[in-house]
Parts: sequence; C-alpha cells; structure tokens
Amino acid sequence: MNNNVLQESFGTLSETINGLIKLGYIHDFNILEECITCHNENIKLSPDEFLIEKVYRFEGISDPDDQAILYVISSAKHDLKGTLVNGYGISSDKKTSKIIEMLETHAAKL
Repeated sequence: MNNNVLQESFGTLSETINGLIKLGYIHDFNILEECITCHNENIKLSPDEFLIEKVYRFEGISDPDDQAILYVISSAKHDLKGTLVNGYGISSDKKTSKIIEMLETHAAKL
C-alpha cells in the first residue's frame, strides 16, 4: 500500500495525472483483453495483482460527453504505480469497466 496521502483534488485531468507522476505513479496502464498492460514495462498483469488506491472523476464543463474517471492503481507484487483512464456514462469503455470491476472486487477483499 502507498504511504503517500493522495490529494482530494489536483484540478483538471491532466493536472491530476501530472501531480500523480510527481508522487511516483509513473505508469500509464491500459486494458488488453482481460489484463492490464503497462507498455513502459512491456508486461501484462491480471486484475488480482493490482489495487485501486483512489478514484478521481472529471466532468466536462462545456460538453457532457467529456467525462472521465482516473483510477490510481498499484501493484505491490510488481512494484508498479500508475493510472488508468476510462470514460463514464455514454463514453465508458466496456472492457475497461469490466477490468475495473475486477479490481474493485479484489480491493474489497483486502
């Protein structure tokens, strides 16, 4: 688990990502099939190897379709920390939502 206390807000999505990078969340995670991938490390990991540490929600002021969720995730097993971005509402990606659901289930067990 992370010893840093994550702020409630950093500002915009890009400001939040930049703030998290300064705290060591340097990896940009993506979804591939039923795994989380980290292209920087060229690895694929299953959802049971990660925890969601915090969730940030962003709503577009001028465009209601411009909505995003930023997941702050870490893997103690692989010593990785990073972020995963997904839309929500209409712009939600079903594959990402499915993996996030697995991550949330895993985090609840800990």
